[in-house]
Amino acid sequence: MEKEVIKSSFRDPSGYVYIEDGKVYRQINESYYENYDLLMKSGLYEKLLEEKLIIPHKEMDFHVIKPDMTFISYPYEWSFSEYKDAALATLKIEKIALQYGMNLKDASAYNIQFYKGRPVLIDTLSFEKYEEGSMWVAYKQYCQHFLAPLSLMSYTDLRLSCLMKNYIDGIPLDLASKLLPFKSRFNLGILTNIHIHAKSQQQHQSDAKGVKVSISKFQREALIDSLISVTTKLTPHVQSTEWENYYTFTNYDDKAFQDKKNFVSDLIDKVSPKFVWDLGGNIGVFSRIASEKGINTLSFDIDPLAVEKSYLMLKEKNETNILPLILDLTNPTAAIGFANEERENIEQRAKNVDLIMALAIIHHLAISNNLPLEKIADYFARLSENLIIEFVGKEDSQVKILLATREDIFPDYTVEGFEKAFSKYYNIVEKRPIENTERILYLFKKI
Repeated sequence: MEKEVIKSSFRDPSGYVYIEDGKVYRQINESYYENYDLLMKSGLYEKLLEEKLIIPHKEMDFHVIKPDMTFISYPYEWSFSEYKDAALATLKIEKIALQYGMNLKDASAYNIQFYKGRPVLIDTLSFEKYEEGSMWVAYKQYCQHFLAPLSLMSYTDLRLSCLMKNYIDGIPLDLASKLLPFKSRFNLGILTNIHIHAKSQQQHQSDAKGVKVSISKFQREALIDSLISVTTKLTPHVQSTEWENYYTFTNYDDKAFQDKKNFVSDLIDKVSPKFVWDLGGNIGVFSRIASEKGINTLSFDIDPLAVEKSYLMLKEKNETNILPLILDLTNPTAAIGFANEERENIEQRAKNVDLIMALAIIHHLAISNNLPLEKIADYFARLSENLIIEFVGKEDSQVKILLATREDIFPDYTVEGFEKAFSKYYNIVEKRPIENTERILYLFKKI
């Protein structure tokens, strides 16, 4: 089988990523041999591996490595604390690298991924030999990829990480400076690294050479320490959201909720998946039924605060099989970048998903967002062979709330209409009403 070069790696002159026989490899170009050898012989790689800050890899022949890859997520899919931990991991890596005579030549947020619940560097070719007196070449990129979005999420609105979709090379500092409130200027770290940094960029944008500064290694380390300090102190701009306390206000009684959990667990066992996506996972209650069985699980939700709570739970329990991410099902993550090929859309990243779960979201998609049931079925069928889904009928109190302020223009939103729409793509494997509710759980298998 011919190797398939991953299109997102075309910018890197040091090497490229490719897939062969379903496995991911990284080719190291000759121009990077010296730096790679220094990474491995200096002890830096082993140290980062020990600190759980880099993706493990195996060395193959002819300067090819095989990384132990993980699901690729993007910064605009992360909660505040996921983003913050990714930022701090980048700075810790740079600080350790300096101790081994190397440094990061870039600080792209896309180089960090979550591996077994922790942020790690997946770009093994990001290191180069440290040159005495040199500034950190990735400083500007760190500010644009990490500090700017985190500051906006802290001072203005959690949802502003979505700007990374428009600015794939990082949020411009002049834009971040304009969007940040005046009070952010009282934070010395934000004042220096965003507001003043933005003005400096504007002043020297016509100067082809820019401003060259020689600093000592001690000053380099002080810069990293200052960035760690300002990043650590940032906290999320918390505002009440629609879904953060969802399970507190559902119409399930304790028995019904437990009945649903038991049935979901049984259906997961029936499928025996290796990789599960929970769409509309909220704080991850049902996602964790899968992850606690040792199944790799992604828990998607539209609410950044619900995803934040789920991630903090992951950290507290030291969970390794679950990753909460932000996703709007009515506007799923699109392919972006040059030729729309640098960052894959969500469907392209669903290659190995054995099961998707869609619990208590069908009414929001069909009624709140006017999505036809057949369109929903078609989309779910493109993501996975197996589907656990909960139908929430018009008799349910939550649906009554949705219909209270609008005309009921959904004559096909019935059990019969639901089953008819989904039967075009799936066979019903199992169907069971949830006790003391007007809800039904289904296990579907793609035709």
